[in-house]
Amino acid sequence: MADDKVESNGSGKDGVSDIVSAAKVAAVAHPLAEKAEEIASNISYHAQFSPHFSPLKFELEQAYYATAESVRDRLIRQWNETYLHFHKVDPKQTYYLSMEFLQGRALTNAIGNLNIQDAYADALRKFGLKLEEITEQEKDAALGNGGLGRLASCFLDSMATLNLPSWGYGLRYRYGLFKQRITREGQEEVAEDWLEKFSPWEVVRHDILYPIRFFGHVEVNPNGSRKWVGGEVVQALAYDVPIPGYQTKNTISLRLWEAKACAEDFNLFLFNDGQHESASMLHSRAQQICAVLYPGDATEDGKLLRLKQQFFLCSASLQDIIARFKERRQGKGPWNWAEFPTKVAVQLNDTHPTLAIPELMRLLVDDEGLGWDEAWDVTSKTIAYTNHTVLPEALEKWSQPVMWKLLPRHMEIITEIDKRFTAMITSTRFDLESELSNMRILDNNPQKPVVRMANLCVVSSHAVNGVAQLHSDILKAELFANYVSIWPTKFQNKTNGITPRRWLRFCSPELSSIITKWLKTDEWVTNLDLLTGLRQFADNEDLQAEWLSAKRANKLRLAQYILQVTGESIDPDTLFDIQVKRIHEYKRQLLNILGVIYRYKKLKEMSPEERKKTTPRTVMIGGKAFATYTNAKRIVKLVNDVGSVVNTDPEVNSYLKVVFVPNYNVSVAEMLIPGSELSQHISTAGMEASGTSNMKFALNGCLIIGTLDGANVEIREEIGEENFFLFGATAEEVPQLRKDRENGLFKPDPRFEEAKKFIRSGVFGRYDYNPLLESLEGNTGYGRGDYFLVGHDFPSYMDAQEKVDKAYCDRKRWLKMSILSTAGSGKFSSDRTIAQYAKEIWNIEECRVP
Repeated sequence: MADDKVESNGSGKDGVSDIVSAAKVAAVAHPLAEKAEEIASNISYHAQFSPHFSPLKFELEQAYYATAESVRDRLIRQWNETYLHFHKVDPKQTYYLSMEFLQGRALTNAIGNLNIQDAYADALRKFGLKLEEITEQEKDAALGNGGLGRLASCFLDSMATLNLPSWGYGLRYRYGLFKQRITREGQEEVAEDWLEKFSPWEVVRHDILYPIRFFGHVEVNPNGSRKWVGGEVVQALAYDVPIPGYQTKNTISLRLWEAKACAEDFNLFLFNDGQHESASMLHSRAQQICAVLYPGDATEDGKLLRLKQQFFLCSASLQDIIARFKERRQGKGPWNWAEFPTKVAVQLNDTHPTLAIPELMRLLVDDEGLGWDEAWDVTSKTIAYTNHTVLPEALEKWSQPVMWKLLPRHMEIITEIDKRFTAMITSTRFDLESELSNMRILDNNPQKPVVRMANLCVVSSHAVNGVAQLHSDILKAELFANYVSIWPTKFQNKTNGITPRRWLRFCSPELSSIITKWLKTDEWVTNLDLLTGLRQFADNEDLQAEWLSAKRANKLRLAQYILQVTGESIDPDTLFDIQVKRIHEYKRQLLNILGVIYRYKKLKEMSPEERKKTTPRTVMIGGKAFATYTNAKRIVKLVNDVGSVVNTDPEVNSYLKVVFVPNYNVSVAEMLIPGSELSQHISTAGMEASGTSNMKFALNGCLIIGTLDGANVEIREEIGEENFFLFGATAEEVPQLRKDRENGLFKPDPRFEEAKKFIRSGVFGRYDYNPLLESLEGNTGYGRGDYFLVGHDFPSYMDAQEKVDKAYCDRKRWLKMSILSTAGSGKFSSDRTIAQYAKEIWNIEECRVP
């Protein structure tokens, strides 16, 4: 692979020769260029006439920005046409509110969806540059962290591809969650630098600006109407990012809000008096709102900032939605607000945007003068809610005193919603009165009064959905069972999906070409169900040979990447075993590394001849641990400490390597997933709502070892249970197993005890892992008693891993399983998911740009 790397003219440090090579190409504006010569001229034009750097520079970075701006020219034309078409046709539109959008790199995706990759590759060759070198210059937009944000981005891709009239709304985080560095101490967090220069993909809309109020008080007018006044007011400024559909003209928007203060909020008198910080206090507070994703909330200031972020997103987006509704009704007489839900669908991606409910009520009642009943009818018909978790700590509950302080009018509205809901239950459902305290929106516990955001969503929305069949069943049977008895038709399932464009077509071009060749069509890219056509060829030796060759190309690319970012050399002939996701105890990276430790200990005990009979494996683990989540950070340190020992052990390191992949993000996933052969989706059953990385791995022909959790259940059904390595307790068994543990009935497996003892022996260094291991021990108590059942599932996990080793030795069988995994992944396209949302929740239809 290293031989493929050619030093280009553009990557030199001699600025003059760089600009000379660029000057050979005429600088002529061709915003809609499709031919390589015209594209090259347009790139050259942007390098010279949209300058962001000194004039004598045309290195890789400058070439990237000029290339991105050239692609953006084309997108802007399609974007404008889409906006005008929607304005003219005036269809019902969906607005998708999410605290996270994990977009990944935009350049590869844009030229892929526009079907101009080859033309851009040819154009860049005229500068002596390779397209791959240019795309590598782009930094991932730091607008999200985990599956929630990546799902939102897949959904936008599908909305555009299906020509649906829709928008995404999020926040423009300057520093993201964090960039992860791995040191001897473990994980270190530093600020993301994706906006250190600028993003060529966003367009600031200086005319789209809305006031957002915090704090203040409620004034009651003589006629009884109420008005929220005083406090502090910041401005929400819109930045738009184009989202092109695949081979369609439709290009929709992701609108990101930035918080700012005005010039008049700068106190010149204080500044000249030497009180510099006081003079710009509001500017400083405004900048904090969009500084960081999920700022620490251990303090009251931290809680206020998180709540500010959530309200800022909701208020700006709803003011914008209402403004657009009015704009399209201009000249048609007074607004008919009953029409609003026939033109607007708002989807809340989890509970973070819950404040959209009281904010829409406030805007309708206080600003537009509607009565409560009319406003409630509009609100509940407009808003729908997606639940993403059954974890109690993730079901947001906000302190009532904090809410009253920051959003006094919204607390009045929430209190009224709660009062009316309570009255409805007490007058119509006597059977539920004993359950009412748990169903109410307000928990008035005097020690800790809170607002239950999930309850507010369920009571106020016209549709509530889970994100995998098992998850939706748990919601209906357990978490929201009482509400189901009141509104049985409100609850739905929408199994998550992923975009086949980014997650197969573009990230694994060799495998994509093989699929297209054998299916005799590339229509699978927008109709993923066609992949079932591969089943008939699963035993075909020619397909298996081609499949193996494509997987090997991906493994070589991945090995080169791992060497580059970690310095660790890995053998592409070993089994590549990968677990990448947020580090969390329920996702059980700890189970994975304990299994690796046991494997290492057994390898050490074997003779050289015995070792040769084992299946060599490279285990890769990646993901970010939240900065304040101590046990998750201990797991990251343990993985790295195990790797340091195993990878330098000459007796074992040709049979086992352990690599922690730093700073996991979309671009890293696009390298890891195509190169993976086994992936681990091993959460405690009943705790992962869906998971979407499991779908990405399965689509790329990677086999799964996993529990019956989230979408694993449906993946196993689709690809065939014989092609899935299953282990562990089921969701139904988990509650009883926890009770048994509390009653001292758990008997640990000797292998589990051996692995823990080996860590405690100090073989992996002097760090004190006792607090981590103690979470797996004892029967009860905070942070004890193995709540996530690592010890219970360990023996069946090790047995399943033995089956993996055996299956991998039979190359023909493994390749057949791999092909069948891809062939069974058709259901898991986000195109299918979004088509279901459009029809069954949003009631919107295709609005294709002619």
